[in-house]
Amino acid sequence: MSRIKPRMEVSIGKLKLQNPVMTASGTFGYGEEYAPYVDLNRLGAIIVKGISLEPRPGNPPPRIMETEGGMLNAIGLENVGVSVFIRDKIPSLRNYHVPIIVNIFGESLDEYKRVAEILGRTVGVHALEVNISCPNVEKGGLVFGCDPDMCYEVTRAIKAVTDLPVIVKLTPNVTDIAALAMCCEAGGADAVSLINTLKGMSVDIEKRVPHLSRVTGGLSGPAVKPVALRMVWEVVKEVSIPVIGIGGIMTAEDALAFLIVGARAVQVGTANFINPRATMDILKGIEAYLIRHGMGDVNELIGSLKE
Repeated sequence: MSRIKPRMEVSIGKLKLQNPVMTASGTFGYGEEYAPYVDLNRLGAIIVKGISLEPRPGNPPPRIMETEGGMLNAIGLENVGVSVFIRDKIPSLRNYHVPIIVNIFGESLDEYKRVAEILGRTVGVHALEVNISCPNVEKGGLVFGCDPDMCYEVTRAIKAVTDLPVIVKLTPNVTDIAALAMCCEAGGADAVSLINTLKGMSVDIEKRVPHLSRVTGGLSGPAVKPVALRMVWEVVKEVSIPVIGIGGIMTAEDALAFLIVGARAVQVGTANFINPRATMDILKGIEAYLIRHGMGDVNELIGSLKE
């Protein structure tokens, strides 16, 4: 059995990653918050929390609730806004030698385009991840990612204003996620990432009130992994662009399952709250698995599911 360190590089379109372990937006701050715990230069990529055109204060507390096998959050996409992000956050991120991917969102097509255009000319930004799990205020609050036409339109609009690779992050709160992924591909997406959180709620039975101020929130953590894994498997079979797996990835074994069903890379999210070094542990575990199975390249593992 070979003990030679396996090749870990993967490609997401024209974006080259030194390994397939990325951070999930909203769970890793703006990146530097984890620098005391993680060698950021060892990550495949850093995906920062969602950025909007203007600053957002988010929802009032309580906005996080631990659940059986996961957590609910209703943070409300709190962020500093694109101008402050460029002024205060990007300069320090430029010191790291890994791709910086900025998650973006908007409440209208124009907001998406403006944020994408601004970040597209910002030095130190290597790709955009587009959160389409947001309500379109111009369409009465219909979530972009739940409508095939909107998926296509927002993807096409962003691709028209930037040369950066565009990764579209899909919501699982739909009937056919593969159909939506195909619309994103048709709109020019370089990749899709999935899944975003599942909509859920929790109730304080003594007070008979919701635990979250906004009643419902997004469920993440180990409880969603089987759903996420199934959806990634479905999407991989229907699109030719790279698929990035997200959802309940706590250990190397979890990450390996996503790679085996065809994900080109994975994002680690809720695990970061429990173990700040989760990404490093997962990376080591993937490498150990490849050595144990005599694989010299992680790409040999990707899509190797035997059906």
